[in-house]
Amino acid sequence: MRVIASYNIKGGVGKTTTAVNLAYLAAREGSRTLLWDLDPQAAATFLFRVRPRVKGGSRGLVTRRRPVEDAVKATDFDNLDLLPADFSYRNMDLDLDDTKRRTRRLSQLLKELAPDYDTVFLDCPPSVSLVSENVLWASDTLLVPLIPATLSLRTYDQLTRFVADAEGNRPDVVAFFSMADRRKRLHRDVIEAIPRDRGRVANTVVPSLSLIEQMAERRAPVPAFAPTSRAARCYEQLWAEVRER
Repeated sequence: MRVIASYNIKGGVGKTTTAVNLAYLAAREGSRTLLWDLDPQAAATFLFRVRPRVKGGSRGLVTRRRPVEDAVKATDFDNLDLLPADFSYRNMDLDLDDTKRRTRRLSQLLKELAPDYDTVFLDCPPSVSLVSENVLWASDTLLVPLIPATLSLRTYDQLTRFVADAEGNRPDVVAFFSMADRRKRLHRDVIEAIPRDRGRVANTVVPSLSLIEQMAERRAPVPAFAPTSRAARCYEQLWAEVRER
């Protein structure tokens, strides 16, 4: 089972749209896929038309009082399941802190699901926290959406230092540009400069498109409701790069 986390310290950069669209594409190819919405704001859960509620909440999951498989819900798409968000996830750091091997708890929970899934996506909240440390331990790939702007690059540098300093597992970090507008000179300059200055950056650039924003209205992944669109092609190209790596 491969675990891919859509993560960035900075919010509003396209983490949820990335996780939702790539999880859909993986499932469309036949991979048994699970998306775990770890963000208490529950955007991915909303997009998949699932109620943002987990019996026992965050504490029930991390203490194993509630079997993690009981929280999994089906979506409208073949091969794609969802472990929904819950507002109690806002306290997940505290719940994890009360457990043994507190940085490995999410990894242990995912191992229980390994017989049922080939690919797991984690839609992560924007923070540096105990949840983030668990995400690093559990993930094979950290997929980092970047808006091509100065502050975004600064947080990316912070993120790579966070990964480098982490104990235990260090996932492969793959960044890509999200919400890009090539009409802006700053965006163009950053896109051209960053591969020379920083680590691994995918070739795919996901542009800022109104069609991607329509996911909230359609409550579906872009390749599902607009399969021939430019946005769908971008996510297909991004998934091909991530899958091959």
